[in-house]
Amino acid sequence: MLVIPAIDLKDGEAVRLYKGDYNKKVVYSSHPEELAAGFEKMGAKYLHVVDLDGAKDAHATNKETIKRIRAAISIPMELGGGIRDMDTVSMYLDEIGVDRVILGTAAIKNPAFLDEALKKYGPERIVVGVDVRDRKVSIAGWLETSDVDYLTFIHQLEERGVKYIVCTDISKDGTLT
Repeated sequence: MLVIPAIDLKDGEAVRLYKGDYNKKVVYSSHPEELAAGFEKMGAKYLHVVDLDGAKDAHATNKETIKRIRAAISIPMELGGGIRDMDTVSMYLDEIGVDRVILGTAAIKNPAFLDEALKKYGPERIVVGVDVRDRKVSIAGWLETSDVDYLTFIHQLEERGVKYIVCTDISKDGTLT
């Protein structure tokens, strides 16, 4: 079994939101890169990072913090949140050195973009985030809920050649249950 620690970023800090509520956050560190290095020191083999601001605002809000995290660790790192175009995918994978990117909103709203990313970078480097609220896929930093059933969407992703899916039950996220 591979346990992957996660760091959620909001305003450059490592935080935990309660059920995705941006107004209910706990700050764990103002230096997420130190937290990431600590995970590696404890034996983590991979790191999962989410730019919560990016997910909500659709751009690379915490880019500088993500660069610091990448520089602080030698283990592989995956990143999601606000990745909605090929320029952002390329920036994270080619320039910053993130190992895998997670596409969420863009994967459901723009399947052609998902196909393009899979073709250019392969299924080893493109992950799809399927965030679920009441059996439906949530998007835009969990602020919107689509009409798409999450199991139907997962089957469609498999048919497209997606190898890795990160699935979150929003009702449990941040609750420690």
